Amino acid sequence: MVVDDDALVRMGLVDLLGTDPDLEVVAEAADGRQALDAAAAQRVDVALVDVRMPVMNGIAATARLRALPRPPRVVVLTTFDVDEYVYRALAAGADGFLLKDTEPREILRAVHVVASGSAILHPSAARTVIDRFHTGGGPAALEAQTRVRRLTPRETQVLALVGRGATNAEVADELGMREATVKAHVSRILEALHVTNRVQAALVARDAGLGSP
Repeated sequence: MVVDDDALVRMGLVDLLGTDPDLEVVAEAADGRQALDAAAAQRVDVALVDVRMPVMNGIAATARLRALPRPPRVVVLTTFDVDEYVYRALAAGADGFLLKDTEPREILRAVHVVASGSAILHPSAARTVIDRFHTGGGPAALEAQTRVRRLTPRETQVLALVGRGATNAEVADELGMREATVKAHVSRILEALHVTNRVQAALVARDAGLGSP
């Protein structure tokens, strides 16, 4: 599903996605409210959601979409290189974000990556957003540290790497583990931290002081 109030942007994204035989655009929406109606009416696996829209913005829409019984994975789209709205969308449950000037092939790759259950955590971009708008300290840091104490030492190591934007393969290589074992650790980490995806887990890691190299 493509969600954007700019009809030309929406059309361009739909045309781009249509070039991939493995992807099907099942819905379009001009604001968050329309997106919720569309997602409730049919199965949507991935939603590309703009941040700034009328009626219901992308941040509110992300939270509502992720709360559906069969929630789509959400990739936030933004015109801005670094924008507080992007961080807020990630905290609301988005699985990542893309800039609207991202190369077309990278947009297609991102949809596949998110559909497979991974997050769009481009290391440099993710660190920029998290570092600038989620610097930790105060109650947020204490809350994060309390959550992290629920993890085993190995899970804490995995979380620290996730906080830096590492993929499962990169975590496996760094810690000398099988990728399937890393996936199992990540699942347990998400459950223990009471978060829904890797992006939110990375935010907890940063608040707890685990994200720095």
